[in-house]
Amino acid sequence: MAIYPNHTRRQLEAGKIAIGMGLRLARTVDIATIGKTCGYDWLFIDMEHNSMDVDMAAQISMASLAVGITPIVRVPGKEHHHASRLLDAGAQGIVVPHVDSVEEARRAVAYCKYPPIGHRSAMGVLPQYGYASVSVGESTAGANAETFVCVMLETPDAIALADEIAAVPGIDSILIGTNDLCCEMGIPGQFGDPKVEAAYRTVIDACRKHGIHPGMGGVYDPKLMEKYIGYGMRFILSGGDMGFLMAGARERANFLHGLKL
Repeated sequence: MAIYPNHTRRQLEAGKIAIGMGLRLARTVDIATIGKTCGYDWLFIDMEHNSMDVDMAAQISMASLAVGITPIVRVPGKEHHHASRLLDAGAQGIVVPHVDSVEEARRAVAYCKYPPIGHRSAMGVLPQYGYASVSVGESTAGANAETFVCVMLETPDAIALADEIAAVPGIDSILIGTNDLCCEMGIPGQFGDPKVEAAYRTVIDACRKHGIHPGMGGVYDPKLMEKYIGYGMRFILSGGDMGFLMAGARERANFLHGLKL
């Protein structure tokens, strides 16, 4: 077993929600401790929609292990090296965006899991084991058990394949990318639309059927979040560092500008 267990996996397996903070601005390792202190279960280290390089994502991942917040990286593409480099550097989960087919879901697993589940290339000592020397058999089996593999469905066609994708061995979660889904549906920003609700129910049902965890991103209105979590969403991207910074900064500025001088 890895020295640093995957906290988010344990939260979800216990039937709880696991909430994540998206990283767009953070470039220092203290964000791991900040996220943990603020009550988050995982960091969404987003390499698709920001300029963070591999080294910075690796540094934040490594810092996250010791404080018990799960480093999960959204990779920028579907090529194998995006996932393997970050997992070798300390990430405990990979999110693959824009998965549109069962074959792409299978490839996501293949790139993140060692044989016999996938085809990830084995390396030497792993940061998830504190760089302790353990046998390859033990380290690969432990990594397979701890690594969290999530695929994002972001189009109506992908949602229609939710049941087949959820059945792929090694998939741990399906995350709906609600912003892109709404855009693809021609209803950008309409997160409460009945078509979105139907997509959520489709994914939740598929995940329940196959024993994996339904997730959502892009929905940050408290009432909608409460509703969709009530439906069964459990792996929750709850917002990001830019939104949190702006909300806090705006509140303080409004307070100060509102004082009577």
